Amino acid sequence: MVIGFKDGIKLFGMAVVSACMVFVCTFFLNFYLDALAVRESVAEELIPLYEAQLLTAKLVCCVSGGCLLLVSVVMLVFYVKLYVAGHARQLGILKALGYSGGRIAAGFWVFGLSVLIGTAAGYGFGYVAMPLVYRSMSGEGLLVIPIGFHAELLAGLVLLPSAAFAGLSVLFAYLKLRAPASALLKGNAERAAAPIPRKRKPRSFLRELTFETLRSRKTLAFFVAFGCFCFSAMVQMAVPMFELSSAVMALMIFGIGVVLACTSLLLAFTALTDTHGKAVSVMRANGYPLRVCGEAILGGYRIPAYVGFVIGTAYQWGLLKVMVNIVFAGYEQTPEFHFHVAAFFAVLAAFAALYELLNVFFTKRLAKKSVRSFMSE
Repeated sequence: MVIGFKDGIKLFGMAVVSACMVFVCTFFLNFYLDALAVRESVAEELIPLYEAQLLTAKLVCCVSGGCLLLVSVVMLVFYVKLYVAGHARQLGILKALGYSGGRIAAGFWVFGLSVLIGTAAGYGFGYVAMPLVYRSMSGEGLLVIPIGFHAELLAGLVLLPSAAFAGLSVLFAYLKLRAPASALLKGNAERAAAPIPRKRKPRSFLRELTFETLRSRKTLAFFVAFGCFCFSAMVQMAVPMFELSSAVMALMIFGIGVVLACTSLLLAFTALTDTHGKAVSVMRANGYPLRVCGEAILGGYRIPAYVGFVIGTAYQWGLLKVMVNIVFAGYEQTPEFHFHVAAFFAVLAAFAALYELLNVFFTKRLAKKSVRSFMSE
């Protein structure tokens, strides 16, 4: 299995997402285990503070760790599918030469290697940030909780996810490679059956092209929506953390959310330009301006983008609401949680600006692709 430069960049994105996932869970789970170990030595008057910090650690781990795990799984499955589609002819040649689908799929274990690098980096940075986290959760020094090492966390946060993601990559690749060698060689293993034509109001060519692009590339539309979902959910999630946890935790969640959102959106736009470069080149060869081509091909993805943003908003609010009720159940001083309207519009404005900037940047990148370069493939 050959990993080119572009594939390496996408694998780096996977490593970044994995690092974010483990970074948060490392210091909160470590704090939780260390706090349990000193429970008997906590003074009676500090028990409410002690219990509140335990609940906070559980809440942040469940919310942010669970969300990041979902993001990692979806991105890995999408990228494996994208790799198979982009290298269908090379994989078809291997099958035609007698290699079985299982043997070819076994090479996809390298996707687990990128997860291993990311989780190891996240675990290391988590330990570096651990003193700061412990101080922020000590209640101005009232709670003294020493930092300990827990081998089970190393296994559960680094080794186990890497092995699981490697196995998931191999399994998903095997399922995608069940297509005949002839279908892979033609590059149409992913091609769906032609839909039954329906009577509808006639549209202009460019408008019809926009809708047809969305219909034929449902996976890409989903991934664009998912990248915007990540931006909406993780960035807005940082605001309630000021009330539910501390300023340090909120800033960490915000930083992770920005990194995760930018990574997922960059991967989504890279996939869009790689997939639609040929169509844009043909349109430009026929006299269409680059701006018109970009708007016709990439502009239609605004629909799933904003749908993903709205779903991400509802997801983070609903998840936090549920987790607050579950984690703080039976606790007298249950924090109040409400929807932050100002934060929603601020994040929406930032998202719109970022999305349009990426749209312009990647549209200009399409200008570097020519029909001749695709014909030589």
